[in-house]
Amino acid sequence: MRVLLYSDNITTRDAVRAAVGRRPARDVEVSAWRECATPAAVIEAVEAGEVDVLVLDGEAAKLGGLGLCRQLKSEIHDCPPVLVITGRPQDGWLATWSMADAAVSHPIDAIALADAVADLARGVAAR
Repeated sequence: MRVLLYSDNITTRDAVRAAVGRRPARDVEVSAWRECATPAAVIEAVEAGEVDVLVLDGEAAKLGGLGLCRQLKSEIHDCPPVLVITGRPQDGWLATWSMADAAVSHPIDAIALADAVADLARGVAAR
């Protein structure tokens, strides 16, 4: 599975990669990470079909992952599954508004994040 990770904060990107790792579940392996710090890079990668699952930081500056998720889901036919990282647990309604397939909140819980990514990857494999 190829994962795209969007955040303008390198510390957040490092924390997500460390939490998910190369094998978020026994039956799921991350073959490649594509890190993006700008919305334009995310859109380009998704349009090119270079990724299987997206992880978007809802707290990214300029265009947060929630708004970007809504844009991708509205504009990209057959958009890959998207996991958004919200600012707090109470922001679950924003994840629903964004049309995200899954959501976890800051601070990052490594087990919850890895499980969510693995669940999305299994859905991709089932297609």
